Order: sequence, then structure tokens, then C-alpha cells
Amino acid sequence: MLHKTRGIVFKTTDYSESSVVVQIFTEKFGLQSYLINGVKKPKAKISRNMIQPLHLLDLVVYHKNNGGVQRISELKNAPVFKTIPYDVVKSSIAMFLNEVLYKAAKQQAADENLFSFIFSAIEWLDHQTEGLANFHLLFLIQLTRYLGFYPDKTWAGNADYFDMKNGVFSRMKPDTTLYLSPPHTQNFYNLLHCSFENAANIKLTMDERRYLIAKLLEYYALHIENFGNVHSHEILEEVLG
Repeated sequence: MLHKTRGIVFKTTDYSESSVVVQIFTEKFGLQSYLINGVKKPKAKISRNMIQPLHLLDLVVYHKNNGGVQRISELKNAPVFKTIPYDVVKSSIAMFLNEVLYKAAKQQAADENLFSFIFSAIEWLDHQTEGLANFHLLFLIQLTRYLGFYPDKTWAGNADYFDMKNGVFSRMKPDTTLYLSPPHTQNFYNLLHCSFENAANIKLTMDERRYLIAKLLEYYALHIENFGNVHSHEILEEVLG
């Protein structure tokens, strides 16, 4: 049976000489694997360029509930990216976010709210022309809301520390090493209250930004089983300088 759904490309893996398996986070069915034949041929109906990481899609798919590899009837980029593939900062941000999303949502069932957040954020990134230095930090913070470990802000007003293990702000230093301390706690708190539109108003040094991204990845690893290590942030840090 054919179904229409939007999708976000997470990963493309070579399957044979001319075929690939694409893992797409779909609005209707969650994360699915699709076999696409002939993508490497010169006149392919679906080309490799159309299924790059985090590309946004309109799909018509065959769907079976057995959890196996599915098939695509129609695929188009919608919207077509105007800047992300051609801008080194944006493409580096996309590469980093893609690695995190693939690790964080690899067992993800259908979740329209999560899908809408990711889709809208990537679309916003493609249209934005400036003020992107904090985008990846804010994306990771906001993503935790949909993954189930968004920070508890109850005691944030007077807190000096953020306890990453328990996901709460605290006036007392936690007994473990898994925490944020001043001034990073305040920077983290400020980001929690930001939107993408005003994130550039938070002024962070390169070292502060690197510290926060390292701690955020540690936070993810604490709360997502088998999250593992993320490496592409090192490239992103070099690009952001």
C-alpha cells in the first residue's frame, strides 16, 4: 500500500554497485530503511545528491509493518536547500547534527512533534544568513525536550551548578564529576531560555562554546543507551574558530 509522508535523511549506505539503503526519519512511520536502486546511474530518477544527510523530503512509499527494508515509489527534495550544501559553516553544523541525531534516534518510532522540530530547525538553518555560532548548542538543548531528558529548571534561578546525571539545577556541588559549574551554568541557563532567532544575543567565547558542547555530548551519553562518541564536533569547532 502506498503512503505519502515527509522525511529527513539520516544515513545512506552503499548496498550494491548501483544501489543504496537510506535511513530516513519519516513523519508517519518513524525511522525506516529504504532500498533505492540505480542511484549511481547518470540518469537516475533518484540521485545520490537528493539523499544527502539531513535533506528534507516529500515521499510516496510502500510500507509493511514487518520492520524490514522498505521501498520508495516517489521522492523529491522539499524544500530544496538553498545554502546548506554550499556554505562551509552550515554544512559543518548539519554534519554534526546529523551524527548526533543518528545516534540519538536510531530506534525512534513515529513522533510527529520530534519530526516537526527537526524539520523546522533545519529549514530555519538553511534560510538564516548570520548569527549561527550558537545554533548547534541550542538545537541539542531543545532536542532533549523530545528525547525525554530536558533539564528541570525548578531551582535554576539561584543555582550555581547543573547536575547532569539527574538533569536538575542545584545550589550545591554534586557529589559526582558530572556537572556544570560557574560560569558555564549561567551560559547553559541562558541558552535554555533562547529561541533560534535570538541565540546570537548570547555572547560566548570559543572556549566556553567548546566546553558546553563537550558537556552536552556527555549529557546525551548519560541519558541515551549506547550513544557512543561523536567526532564531527571537532571539525565544526575548527570551522567556527
